[in-house]
Amino acid sequence: MSIKEGDRLPNASFRTKTSDGMVDLSTDDVFKGKTVVLFGVPGAFTPTCSMNHLPGFLEHNEAIRAKGVDEIAVVAVNDAFVMAVWEEAKQASGKILFLSDGNAEFTKAIGLDIDLSVAGFGLRSKRYSMIVKDGVVASLGVEEAPGLPDVSSAESVLAKL
Repeated sequence: MSIKEGDRLPNASFRTKTSDGMVDLSTDDVFKGKTVVLFGVPGAFTPTCSMNHLPGFLEHNEAIRAKGVDEIAVVAVNDAFVMAVWEEAKQASGKILFLSDGNAEFTKAIGLDIDLSVAGFGLRSKRYSMIVKDGVVASLGVEEAPGLPDVSSAESVLAKL
Protein backbone atom coordinates (compact mmCIF):
# COMPACT_ATOMS: atom_id res chain seq x y z
CA MET A 1 0.00 0.00 0.00
CA SER A 2 1.25 3.48 -0.86
CA ILE A 3 1.70 6.23 1.66
CA LYS A 4 -1.09 8.79 1.72
CA GLU A 5 -1.76 12.24 3.08
CA GLY A 6 -1.89 12.20 6.87
CA ASP A 7 0.54 9.27 7.17
CA ARG A 8 3.81 9.56 9.08
CA LEU A 9 6.93 8.74 7.07
CA PRO A 10 8.54 5.44 8.07
CA ASN A 11 11.91 5.27 9.75
CA ALA A 12 14.57 4.99 7.07
CA SER A 13 18.07 6.13 6.34
CA PHE A 14 19.55 7.97 3.40
CA ARG A 15 23.11 8.73 2.32
CA THR A 16 24.18 12.17 1.22
CA LYS A 17 27.37 14.09 0.52
CA THR A 18 28.41 16.82 2.93
CA SER A 19 31.59 18.86 3.32
CA ASP A 20 32.71 16.07 5.69
CA GLY A 21 32.15 13.35 3.08
CA MET A 22 29.34 10.82 2.78
CA VAL A 23 27.03 10.63 5.79
CA ASP A 24 23.91 8.75 6.78
CA LEU A 25 20.78 10.73 7.60
CA SER A 26 17.72 9.30 9.30
CA THR A 27 14.15 10.23 8.50
CA ASP A 28 14.17 12.28 11.71
CA ASP A 29 17.35 14.10 10.64
CA VAL A 30 15.64 15.24 7.45
CA PHE A 31 12.03 15.81 8.54
CA LYS A 32 11.66 16.19 12.31
CA GLY A 33 10.40 19.64 13.30
CA LYS A 34 10.63 20.92 9.71
CA THR A 35 8.49 21.56 6.67
CA VAL A 36 10.14 19.73 3.80
CA VAL A 37 9.30 19.39 0.13
CA LEU A 38 10.47 15.96 -0.99
CA PHE A 39 10.36 14.86 -4.58
CA GLY A 40 11.19 11.40 -5.83
CA VAL A 41 12.57 10.61 -9.26
CA PRO A 42 13.18 7.36 -11.13
CA GLY A 43 16.84 8.13 -11.63
CA ALA A 44 19.59 10.72 -11.48
CA PHE A 45 20.75 11.95 -14.88
CA THR A 46 17.75 10.47 -16.70
CA PRO A 47 16.37 12.91 -19.29
CA THR A 48 13.03 13.76 -17.67
CA CYS A 49 14.50 13.98 -14.17
CA SER A 50 17.43 16.16 -15.25
CA MET A 51 15.73 18.35 -17.85
CA ASN A 52 12.14 18.65 -16.60
CA HIS A 53 11.71 17.74 -12.93
CA LEU A 54 14.78 18.94 -11.01
CA PRO A 55 15.10 22.27 -12.89
CA GLY A 56 11.68 23.41 -11.67
CA PHE A 57 12.74 22.99 -8.05
CA LEU A 58 15.90 24.96 -8.74
CA GLU A 59 13.98 27.70 -10.56
CA HIS A 60 11.28 28.02 -7.87
CA ASN A 61 13.58 27.34 -4.92
CA GLU A 62 13.30 30.79 -3.33
CA ALA A 63 9.53 31.01 -3.89
CA ILE A 64 9.00 27.60 -2.29
CA ARG A 65 11.18 28.50 0.70
CA ALA A 66 9.35 31.83 1.04
CA LYS A 67 6.19 29.81 1.76
CA GLY A 68 7.76 28.46 4.97
CA VAL A 69 9.61 25.43 3.60
CA ASP A 70 12.78 24.64 5.54
CA GLU A 71 14.26 22.13 3.08
CA ILE A 72 13.78 20.89 -0.47
CA ALA A 73 15.07 17.36 -1.02
CA VAL A 74 15.22 14.93 -3.90
CA VAL A 75 15.45 11.17 -3.43
CA ALA A 76 16.33 8.51 -5.99
CA VAL A 77 17.23 4.84 -6.01
CA ASN A 78 20.81 5.65 -6.95
CA ASP A 79 23.98 5.38 -4.93
CA ALA A 80 25.24 8.38 -2.99
CA PHE A 81 28.16 8.97 -5.36
CA VAL A 82 25.86 9.28 -8.38
CA MET A 83 23.59 11.64 -6.43
CA ALA A 84 26.60 13.77 -5.42
CA VAL A 85 27.82 14.07 -9.02
CA TRP A 86 24.25 14.90 -10.18
CA GLU A 87 24.09 17.66 -7.53
CA GLU A 88 27.38 19.10 -8.79
CA ALA A 89 26.39 18.82 -12.46
CA LYS A 90 23.16 20.71 -11.82
CA GLN A 91 24.84 23.33 -9.61
CA ALA A 92 22.29 22.57 -6.90
CA SER A 93 24.56 22.56 -3.86
CA GLY A 94 22.97 24.45 -0.98
CA LYS A 95 19.64 24.61 -2.79
CA ILE A 96 18.42 21.01 -2.77
CA LEU A 97 19.35 18.13 -0.47
CA PHE A 98 20.23 15.07 -2.60
CA LEU A 99 19.27 11.84 -0.83
CA SER A 100 20.42 8.42 -1.93
CA ASP A 101 18.04 5.52 -1.33
CA GLY A 102 20.44 3.06 -2.95
CA ASN A 103 18.65 -0.11 -1.84
CA ALA A 104 15.17 1.38 -2.26
CA GLU A 105 14.39 0.79 1.40
CA PHE A 106 12.61 4.14 1.88
CA THR A 107 10.96 3.93 -1.53
CA LYS A 108 9.58 0.46 -0.83
CA ALA A 109 8.52 1.43 2.71
CA ILE A 110 6.35 4.24 1.34
CA GLY A 111 4.99 2.00 -1.42
CA LEU A 112 6.18 4.20 -4.29
CA ASP A 113 8.53 1.70 -5.91
CA ILE A 114 8.16 0.71 -9.54
CA ASP A 115 9.78 -2.08 -11.54
CA LEU A 116 11.38 -0.49 -14.59
CA SER A 117 13.28 -3.62 -15.61
CA VAL A 118 11.68 -3.44 -19.04
CA ALA A 119 13.75 -0.27 -19.61
CA GLY A 120 16.86 -1.77 -17.99
CA PHE A 121 16.54 0.32 -14.80
CA GLY A 122 15.43 -2.37 -12.34
CA LEU A 123 13.61 -1.29 -9.20
CA ARG A 124 13.20 2.49 -9.03
CA SER A 125 11.00 5.16 -7.51
CA LYS A 126 7.79 6.44 -8.97
CA ARG A 127 7.87 10.15 -9.79
CA TYR A 128 6.22 12.09 -6.97
CA SER A 129 6.38 15.10 -4.72
CA MET A 130 5.16 15.62 -1.20
CA ILE A 131 4.98 18.33 1.38
CA VAL A 132 6.00 16.88 4.75
CA LYS A 133 5.35 18.68 8.02
CA ASP A 134 7.25 17.29 11.02
CA GLY A 135 7.40 13.84 9.40
CA VAL A 136 3.73 13.72 8.34
CA VAL A 137 2.66 13.85 4.69
CA ALA A 138 0.55 16.98 4.26
CA SER A 139 0.26 16.81 0.47
CA LEU A 140 1.17 14.15 -2.08
CA GLY A 141 1.24 14.09 -5.87
CA VAL A 142 2.17 10.83 -7.60
CA GLU A 143 2.49 10.61 -11.37
CA GLU A 144 0.54 7.84 -13.11
CA ALA A 145 3.53 7.20 -15.41
CA PRO A 146 7.20 8.14 -15.02
CA GLY A 147 7.06 10.59 -17.97
CA LEU A 148 6.82 14.35 -17.60
CA PRO A 149 6.17 15.80 -14.15
CA ASP A 150 2.71 17.28 -13.71
CA VAL A 151 1.22 16.68 -10.24
CA SER A 152 4.77 16.31 -8.88
CA SER A 153 6.21 19.47 -10.43
CA ALA A 154 7.61 22.42 -8.48
CA GLU A 155 4.77 24.53 -9.82
CA SER A 156 2.22 22.07 -8.44
CA VAL A 157 3.97 22.06 -5.05
CA LEU A 158 4.09 25.85 -5.01
CA ALA A 159 0.34 26.03 -5.70
CA LYS A 160 -0.33 23.69 -2.75
CA LEU A 161 1.76 25.77 -0.36
